[in-house]
Amino acid sequence: MKVSRISFRKACMEDLEFINQLFLKAIIEMNRKEIPQWDELYPNKEVLSNDIEENQLFVGEIDSQICSVFVLNQEADKQYVNGNWKYPDSPFYVIHRLCVNPDFQNQGIGTRTLQYIENLLLKKGIEAIRLDAFSLNPYALKMYKSLGYNIVGEAHWRKGKFYLMEKYII
Repeated sequence: MKVSRISFRKACMEDLEFINQLFLKAIIEMNRKEIPQWDELYPNKEVLSNDIEENQLFVGEIDSQICSVFVLNQEADKQYVNGNWKYPDSPFYVIHRLCVNPDFQNQGIGTRTLQYIENLLLKKGIEAIRLDAFSLNPYALKMYKSLGYNIVGEAHWRKGKFYLMEKYII
C-alpha cells in the first residue's frame, strides 16, 4: 500500500503523551507477536521526555498523525565496544528507539524513516550509522538487512541478545 508523503520534525513536549501512548501500543503489538523487546520499564515516559529535552527525538507524520518515532544522536551504550565496527574512524550517528505507530505498520514507514535518516546524515557529512536490533525481532532485522545494515557484534541487555549493526552511507 502506498502512503502519503511523510514529513519529519523534532518532537516537542506537547507530543510526549501521544508518543508515550504510541510506545505502549507498540509494546502490546510486539508482545502479541512474541517479541519481548520493550516493556513498562523501557522505553518509559521519563526516557522519552529526556529525548525531547535533549532535542534528539524525531517524529514522522502523515496528515498530521505521528507514524514513526526515533532518536538520533552520537551516544553509544558501553556495550557498543563489543562491535567489530567496519568504519571506526568515520563520523557516525546512532539510531535509538525507532518505532512505527502500529496504526501505520506494514506500509513501508520504517523503511522510509530510515531513508530519511540516511539522507539527513549525508547532508551533515556523516559517513556511518550504528544501531542495535533485538535478536528476536524478525521484522526489524529483515528491514535493516534489506537496507544494507550489517551485523558487526552483539550486546546483551536485560531483555536478551541484541545485534549491533552498522551501515556506511557515503
